[in-house]
Amino acid sequence: MFRRWLLGILAVVAVAIVGLLVIAWRPSIAPIDPPAAGSFPPERVARGAILAGAGYCATCHTARDGARYAGGYPMATAFGTIHSTNITPDPDTGIGRWSEAAFVRAMRSGVARDGSHLFPAFPFDHFTKVTDQDLGDLYAFLMSQPPVAAAPRDNTVPFPLNLRVLQAGWKLLFLRKGVFEPDPARSEAWNRGAYLAEGLSHCGACHTPRNAVGAERRSAAYAGALVDGWEAPALTAANPAPVPWSEDALYAYLRGGVSALHGSAAGPMSEVVHDGLSELPDADIRALAVYFADVSGADGRADRSDAAVTAALAASAQAPSSASDAGAELYRAACASCHYNRAPAPLAARPELALVSALGSDDPSNLIRVVLEGIGVEEGMPGVLMPPFAHLADADLAALAAYLRRTRTTRPPWPDLEAKIAEVRRHTAGT
Repeated sequence: MFRRWLLGILAVVAVAIVGLLVIAWRPSIAPIDPPAAGSFPPERVARGAILAGAGYCATCHTARDGARYAGGYPMATAFGTIHSTNITPDPDTGIGRWSEAAFVRAMRSGVARDGSHLFPAFPFDHFTKVTDQDLGDLYAFLMSQPPVAAAPRDNTVPFPLNLRVLQAGWKLLFLRKGVFEPDPARSEAWNRGAYLAEGLSHCGACHTPRNAVGAERRSAAYAGALVDGWEAPALTAANPAPVPWSEDALYAYLRGGVSALHGSAAGPMSEVVHDGLSELPDADIRALAVYFADVSGADGRADRSDAAVTAALAASAQAPSSASDAGAELYRAACASCHYNRAPAPLAARPELALVSALGSDDPSNLIRVVLEGIGVEEGMPGVLMPPFAHLADADLAALAAYLRRTRTTRPPWPDLEAKIAEVRRHTAGT
């Protein structure tokens, strides 16, 4: 009896394995000779350069010590570290032998030229929405870059999750193929912004929380998530900024890295602005602003803005003079001279802390990281520097953060700040 039961179980397992292999199988696409330099029309390459910026291709496919587009950038996931691939036209370690058809299949279906499945750390679930022309122009641009020989770096995804065949099951559950369909009830700018945000720019890859198997939770689109130790804040009405992100504020932030009513871009978002979106024309940045202002319902909450700014400036005018409050003393000594604003409005060059999302968030990670690491002259607002304060003790930083939270927001205190600061220090030391 037991033997018959065991044979039955083994038969079911065998059928399941065969079925998965059948579902997962994809043919290889024949290699090509690498196209000669200059073989693509210049206008296609120029359009592709803009599209590469829209997709932040260089940001994710360039290691900190490596050549541009040569891969090796580590992406920490819940399942291990995955390194980006070499997308230069090197024939041996890059995509030099990939035809345009192979490139399009990878972008739309997450399948490499040899038929193996790509991990969804590569956001093909977004790129599947991109048009044929845009994918072709992006291919022309990448194949026109200097080839770089750079062997792939080892991932740390453990067995059996490292089996590529399993990605076929993930795709059955979560990949929804199809080019972006414009909404006829919306404006041209809104549709262009949606096409960029949902497609090449894959904004949801950072700003949408993920489920237990790493797929974006569609029911919580743009609700915010933690990525590489930074909080990618909600882009919906749940964003903790006191002043709603209006179209103009979004445009200023995405175009130049700073908004007078919200502060400066920092961390990965600074790279998005300055290394990616900087390639896009103003019309595309405006389109993204139109789309996300609608996602957050900014127009319906615009009446909050004046009161929030008035309250923030009033908080800024308070003199932090209490000798018994270590946080107040630190703020007065290290922060007040740069972050003080007078009515009627804050200046972009000196962000008003009562208005930034980082202070109103449930998670203090962004505030801690900015204080520890500072903001360089090429980040945030170009030419404006915030020095790092990593030399301060955890207890001092916790006192400062607690003081700012207490005096600049109406939110409850952050718990266990010293432990959180120590955790952030360990994370940044390992990156």
